Amino acid sequence: MPRVQVNGIDLFYDIKGTGEPLLLIAGFFCDHSYWSLIMPSLVSQYQVIRVDNRGMGRSSAIDISYTIEQMANDIALLLDRIGIDKVHVAGHSMGGYIAQELVLANPEKVQSLILLSSLAKGDQLFNSIIQTWGDLPDYVDLKLYEKIILPWIFTDEFYSIPGMVDQLIEWAIQYPYAPTNYTLYHHSRAILGFDTSDRLKYINCPTLVLVGKQDILTPVKFSQELAQGIPNAKLVVLERGGHGFLVESPETVASAMLYALSQVSKNG
Repeated sequence: MPRVQVNGIDLFYDIKGTGEPLLLIAGFFCDHSYWSLIMPSLVSQYQVIRVDNRGMGRSSAIDISYTIEQMANDIALLLDRIGIDKVHVAGHSMGGYIAQELVLANPEKVQSLILLSSLAKGDQLFNSIIQTWGDLPDYVDLKLYEKIILPWIFTDEFYSIPGMVDQLIEWAIQYPYAPTNYTLYHHSRAILGFDTSDRLKYINCPTLVLVGKQDILTPVKFSQELAQGIPNAKLVVLERGGHGFLVESPETVASAMLYALSQVSKNG
């Protein structure tokens, strides 16, 4: 499996498809596989690059503090190593925070930006949730951890599908690349230290801000703040789906992304 060494860690990446490069960055407690359900739609038109953030999936990380800026720099160096000069970037949740720092530090590398279920700065409720998610792994096993966090991710409609949540939990328990407790702790603290609210005005590439109307972890107000702060950003609120709409409504999310990307190409 392809890896590059950056900033003292081994960073895993995956490339599929042909066309203009499109980078996908996953969020907290997720690796590149979180994008799997929308991959068939994307790889039919783009060269899709997925990456495991430091400490997640098949990327390594030592037990030291992380920052969102650092994870963005990991990815900037990855792009350099694999010869990608300019790329469309999509980030979900924490991946959206990394995407913001990536474009702010390397505007010449980013052709367009898609921020899914993202924010510029968490409020007190959000920060309390994330702090707890970083602390919990030292006190509960993976099965109980999943049971605690999943209600923040998925909607009642998703929970109403017989066996669906149990199937997800079982998949997570069996997954061979589960993160360490310290990775979840350091990722949570990186999120708590993240704030681009006073720098959004410097993001000048075409930007789509996408959120599910039923998202209770990063509710619509956060996406509204992003769209208002980023010059000429477009906000799209999907009627169905919560924070986990990449799993709940993959076709709808893929369609919104592909339309935004097509508009970038159309407008040159």
